[in-house]
Amino acid sequence: EPPLEGDIHYQRDGTGPLPPSASKEAGVCSELSGQGKPKITAWEAGWNVTNAIQGMFVLGLPYAILHGGYLGLFLIIFAAVVCCYTGKILIACLYEENEDGEIVRVRDSYVDIANACCAPRFPTLGGRIVNVAQIIELVMTCILYVVVSGNLMYNSFPNLPVSQKSWSIIATAVLLPCAFLKNLKAVSKFSLLCTLAHFVINILVIAYCLSRARDWAWDKVKFYIDVKKFPISIGIIVFSYTSQIFLPSLEGNMQNPKEFHCMMNWTHIAACILKGLFALVAYLTWADETKEVITDNLPSTIRAVVNIFLVAKALLSYPLPFFAAVEVLERSLFQDGNRAFFPNCYGGDGRLKSWGLTLRCALVVFTLLMAIYVPHFALLMGLTGSLTGAGLCFLLPSLFHLKLLWRKLLWHHVFFDVAIFVIGGICSVSGFIHSLEGLIEAFRTNAED
Repeated sequence: EPPLEGDIHYQRDGTGPLPPSASKEAGVCSELSGQGKPKITAWEAGWNVTNAIQGMFVLGLPYAILHGGYLGLFLIIFAAVVCCYTGKILIACLYEENEDGEIVRVRDSYVDIANACCAPRFPTLGGRIVNVAQIIELVMTCILYVVVSGNLMYNSFPNLPVSQKSWSIIATAVLLPCAFLKNLKAVSKFSLLCTLAHFVINILVIAYCLSRARDWAWDKVKFYIDVKKFPISIGIIVFSYTSQIFLPSLEGNMQNPKEFHCMMNWTHIAACILKGLFALVAYLTWADETKEVITDNLPSTIRAVVNIFLVAKALLSYPLPFFAAVEVLERSLFQDGNRAFFPNCYGGDGRLKSWGLTLRCALVVFTLLMAIYVPHFALLMGLTGSLTGAGLCFLLPSLFHLKLLWRKLLWHHVFFDVAIFVIGGICSVSGFIHSLEGLIEAFRTNAED
């Protein structure tokens, strides 16, 4: 049975498909949809959520503290609380009460929830909006991996006559075989190693910062915020917490779905503590010299080693969001039966057609071009978090919750949903505008140079 349209579930940090695959011959569609698989425990579900919200994008959090001070730390805590809450209410939208008064699961994905909210007038509009948001976030994630790879290599070997753009091109040449991927089995084998390497990198960075604890600049952490750049920090922090896309599939594959709420609580508490400590310790060490990617602040000897591991992690992480984006595009535009906009990318024998392969290669090249012309990690991260992160994590879950469960909500639930929608909307618009202004200014500066 084919997966639902747009029901793509991925992890941004190279941690592979969500539940373990029961069949070695299953393709990515079955791997990502969770059909025909053994159920997973709450610990396994928590591991997947932790990998999604504790990835390498935490490297941009100290930069958020630079422009927000103590308010930035508060925002890390606030975003964790809100994302945990919206994840729970999103799952609540999957259930309805039947004629016998029993709560039953009637929907399977984020797309199903969106379509239910727009029915009966526009039965597919909500799903298409979610699909567009997913594609934007997935493609932007791929672009960020190319940007961070070029940035890290350039700062690791500044004496080599190779520019950051050239390093990005080299990284993309390594990533080009992603266009030939049929499934993610080969990539998922590196998932555990990739995750462990990231934790080792975090420990190395924190250990170096602790070695300089006597020189920490506590006086630099203030309540003052940079009005122009703090909204960008909001997008960075929100983007680092996004996990709502795959939560419906994750909850549906749990042995005991009743443990979902508890799992969400401890994963987000752990993420909040670790992110806050990492961001604060790193900022105290370098203060006003904090860079967009915090590893660029390390001494040259340590920086080269750490950055090479990070580049390897980024390159191994790239195929997952890339393949998920390809799946959404192919299912939405090429495999939707009579409603497809373009002919199928696959022939009768299941092989990818030449023009379908060309489109995949074009997507890889597009991520390269974006990384070359907009090589600003923090600004891109802030833009993506403000545009799709806030939408998928704040706005849509609260709106769907109000729409589908309005008659059963208590007054404080309504208050929380409305407050999250309003605050999320303000932060999203403000962050998007300021991130876009920052990108335009950076682009003009690069053009003048």
